[in-house]
Amino acid sequence: MKPRYGSVKGNGLFLVADPHVAANPPGQRLNSYCADILDKIEACLKESAKRGLVPVFLGDLFHWPRENPNKLLVDLIELFRDYRPFILVGNHDKYQARFTSDVSLAVLEVAGVIRLMNEPGEQFILQTDQGNALIGAAPDGFPIPKSYEREEGLVSVLWLTHHNIAFPDYEKPHYSIKDIPGIDWVINGHIHRPKDTVKKGSTTWANPGNITRMVFCRGALEKIPQASIWKPGIDDLEKWTVPHKDFYDVFPDQDFPPEEAQVPLSESGFLRGLERLAWKRTSEGAGLKQFLTENLNPEDPESDLIWKLYKEVTNAE
Repeated sequence: MKPRYGSVKGNGLFLVADPHVAANPPGQRLNSYCADILDKIEACLKESAKRGLVPVFLGDLFHWPRENPNKLLVDLIELFRDYRPFILVGNHDKYQARFTSDVSLAVLEVAGVIRLMNEPGEQFILQTDQGNALIGAAPDGFPIPKSYEREEGLVSVLWLTHHNIAFPDYEKPHYSIKDIPGIDWVINGHIHRPKDTVKKGSTTWANPGNITRMVFCRGALEKIPQASIWKPGIDDLEKWTVPHKDFYDVFPDQDFPPEEAQVPLSESGFLRGLERLAWKRTSEGAGLKQFLTENLNPEDPESDLIWKLYKEVTNAE
């Protein structure tokens, strides 16, 4: 076993899920969006250092995979330089489902301010007072292991993921929750709404939820942005409330859109999404690109045609 990043000392992991940093506010978020998210990230990094924890981002650091302004990249380089957090690649960090050298996350890696987890497998050994834990990862697009042959002497084996996992009340599951021999914890990003931790056999599955309120809806009104902490021997993740503004300081004071349950089930989900897109369109003009990125499956034959039409209509490169 030769983890990519060797050994790292710490009391545990400080887990930050899906910040979705962007210079232009997505959806209905107000213009302070970028500064708000950078402030949250800084608060998380400072808290991780205060507690002697290793900071780990569970994917989707960026909202747009590339063409982010240089100022935003410089701000992140300065923010990360003293901490060098581990960052898992999420679906928003890739351009058209591929991680390449032209995406913004690759710039941060070349700058040497992050430790990127863009390939599956063993990432590092976490050295704690309670013993050594192996941290592995399955970035977006890579499968979660069916088993893991662990070496003796490890107090725990964790796998960090960015997947559609069948947590209770999640509508788009791809991976079932089951016992994975040799793996004690699966900790997932991607699913923004926090889910109850589930234990199957010897494997505990956790989904802490993201730190950013992305969608103007009642669920976001009730959401408390939180990071999470893992330490050897715990039964569930410890929550840490991220300093954040009031809901109506970051979203407009207006009525919520119609709830999904009020839309006839016979209507196309894609068309319902376009209807919501029309409702929430914003001045930055990137809403359509965001919607297509999140909803088109690159493996579907019509996806290529839709992207070509998008580029033709918007004169996008």
